Amino acid sequence: MNPLIRPARLAPGARVAVVAPSGPIPEERLQAGLDILRGWDLDPVVAPHVLDRHPRFGYLAGTDADRARDLQEAWCDPSVSAVLCARGGYGALRMVELLDWTAMRAAGPKVFVGYSDITTLHEAFAARLGLATLHGPMTAALDFLKNARAQEHLRATLFAPEQTRVIATGGTALVPGRARGVTLGGCLSLLAADIGAPGVRASARGGLLFLEDIGEETYRLDRYVTQLARAGWLEGVRGVALGSWVDCDPYDTVRAMLLDRLGGRGVPIVEEFGFGHCDGALTIPFGVAAELDADAATLTLDVPALA
Repeated sequence: MNPLIRPARLAPGARVAVVAPSGPIPEERLQAGLDILRGWDLDPVVAPHVLDRHPRFGYLAGTDADRARDLQEAWCDPSVSAVLCARGGYGALRMVELLDWTAMRAAGPKVFVGYSDITTLHEAFAARLGLATLHGPMTAALDFLKNARAQEHLRATLFAPEQTRVIATGGTALVPGRARGVTLGGCLSLLAADIGAPGVRASARGGLLFLEDIGEETYRLDRYVTQLARAGWLEGVRGVALGSWVDCDPYDTVRAMLLDRLGGRGVPIVEEFGFGHCDGALTIPFGVAAELDADAATLTLDVPALA
């Protein structure tokens, strides 16, 4: 696995587009997030359908076509330097094939930020555009709005990524050791849902795999990991970092399952790495070469997340 193209960092005054590829957005949370972005001296613009709701399925922010159009038009707008997702939820799987990837490739690299359901788009941007992305807090998500650590780590990554080349957490080693590779991953259930889909990379070979999830029973998490393993997707992975498992079963149970399913691969594994759905979630760049030190619970990037 080779490192991907890094987009340029943001400068004060940069225009950023906020889109909703997945679930619906409460307007008051959106406005609070926009205020934070303006406080960073950014110029946020809201895509036309961000506050829509699907006419039949209330778990979607508008129709698949409108959500895809918002993302594509924001990406292809030459005045926009970054596209920020407002929230996750569900829906990216339904609209990812509606995007014109040829047009988006022609638009050139820019910053893309999100997590949770946005995992599907991280994988698509990597496989179809060869572009590094940021697994980080979303504009209208409560964990971003209320947590200074999450805000500051994302802000530093966007504007001064040299400051976040070493990502240090309070995590601990499940399997000790160090490993080098290219970062990838996201929400475990979404990675499993991508298996067999068009335009998806065949495996995580050569990668440092970041995994987290929310609201899943342990047997379901077991099924997702097992599905990835049976499909060969985990072959050649070089290291694993485990993030948050909010609203899952007691963590001792989740930990035991993850160690059972992943521990025999002979690669370093670090837990409680501080990314995902947890309070103060750190921004993790995907597509960047790095070293994972499970004992020290650090990720050291070879180069800053953004150029």
